[in-house]
Parts: sequence; structure tokens; C-alpha cells
Amino acid sequence: MVVSLFSSRNVFYTLSLCLFAALYQPVMSRPAKFEDDFRIAWSDTHITQIDGGRAIQLKLDPSSGCGFASKKQYLFGRVSMKIKLIPGDSAGTVTAFYMNSDTDSVRDELDFEFLGNRSGQPYTVQTNVFAHGKGDREQRVNLWFDPSRDFHEYAISWNHLRIVFYVDNVPIRVYKNNEARKVPYPRFQPMGVYSTLWEADDWATRGGIEKINWSRAPFYAYYKDFDIEGCPVPGPADCPANSKNWWEGSAYHQLSPVEARSYRWVRVNHMVYDYCTDKSRFPVPPPECSAGI
Repeated sequence: MVVSLFSSRNVFYTLSLCLFAALYQPVMSRPAKFEDDFRIAWSDTHITQIDGGRAIQLKLDPSSGCGFASKKQYLFGRVSMKIKLIPGDSAGTVTAFYMNSDTDSVRDELDFEFLGNRSGQPYTVQTNVFAHGKGDREQRVNLWFDPSRDFHEYAISWNHLRIVFYVDNVPIRVYKNNEARKVPYPRFQPMGVYSTLWEADDWATRGGIEKINWSRAPFYAYYKDFDIEGCPVPGPADCPANSKNWWEGSAYHQLSPVEARSYRWVRVNHMVYDYCTDKSRFPVPPPECSAGI
């Protein structure tokens, strides 16, 4: 049973978001089979292709988690996949979907991390942005639906001006290019696309208070509709700087009015942590926190 956290106004707005998501289709969508763009990165015994390779199952048990990675790296573009998360008591587990430069001290990374929960509690998604090795930009949002009952689309849009994290085409986070304020922005290093399912009960659920219940193992997450559109590296050298790439178009310079309303609604009603307002960590908010949308 899904726990309702909504007032009647929130329910109405949620229905509006669902209608918006149903009507809006991302440009140039190209769902592919798993093997077209991805490879198993670790624990191949825990990843199973289903539906002719159009979907996969990830498994976590006491012996291992698992993960997969894109065959190529990309510099700017849009990546998305539909995920159905672990149902029931998933405390202590983390299902991650992210982009990573695969470098050490100067790592760039864009994270979705779905933090497991105790049965009946809302699923929390944590996003983070690493640029030139600097991270510590966590934000957490409680999802307004049960992501274990069906597939939902999670997407990262990345261009020269901004990064946007989307859930079912609803923006939940915007990170702008604020290099003019001396804030690093990931625009030099290509990144691969990754996903993992693993145990993190030292921090994932209520700061590590809730531990994983291995009697419920194995834990399963499901993926489908893999879509990567961007500039592959190695690839055409002029692609990353090409202003005619669709993701660099004026429509992707800022949120539309409908997206902006949805974004504010999510952050007012469902945000549970924002590093920008954490005075214990940042007595003076980082400069990018005043950038708005």
C-alpha cells in the first residue's frame, strides 16, 4: 500500500503532473536494447536480460550486488532509462543511475541514487553533482508515487548552460553553469552512463539507522527503454561544441513555464534535504545556491 502524503491540493497537482508527463514526449527519443549501448560492468551472474534484451533485471543478495556501464562516453546530451525499484522493505539498498568521467581527483559525476526504505515509507531519491572533483552538493526528494509498482523514467539533460534531473519529465533539480562565479561546471570531460544495485546500510536509510534485512533477499530492480543521445567520445571532434545539437537549443536554456511550476511544486512539497540550506555544513551558502532556475 502506498502511503499518501498529499493534501487535496497536492493530489490535484499530482494528477496535473501525470497528465503533463503523458502529453510531453522528449525530442528524438530512441529507446534501445541493452546490448546496443551497454555492457555488464561487474557480477554478470546478477544481471539478467529479459524481453529479448529490451529490459534487464538487477539482483542484490548477500554474495554481491551488480552494475552495468555504457560502452562509450559522452560529452553533453540527454540520457534516460525507465526503472522499477525494489518493492517492500528495501532499507539499506541503493539503486543508482549516474554519469561519471571515470577519473580520480578531477572526477565529474551526475547522480541519481534511490535510497531504500522501510515498508510503507516514501522512496527518497538523492541527486548530486561533482565538477572538477568537487562534490558535496546533495539534495533529496521524496518521490510522490511508489516507484516499485511500475516503471518510471529518470533522465539527465546536460548542455553548456545547465544540468537538469527529471523524473517522468518533471524537473526535480537544476544545476546551472556558474563559472562566472568561479563555480566549477562539468564541460570538459566526457562521461559514461552507469547503474548499480548495492548494499549501503551504513548511510542509505535514515543515515544508517535502518539496516538491510537479508531475510528478504534477493532484491530486484528492473530497467528498460535505454536512451542515450549525445556526443560520443571518441567521435566527431566538433560535436560537443556544435550549438545546433538539439539539446543545446533555446528550448533547453531554461525551464518552460510549465516545467518551472512543476519544479517549484516538487521542491516545496517533496524536498527533504538541500545542501544549500544546511547551515551546519555551509554557514555561508555556496555561490551557486543563489542562482535560481
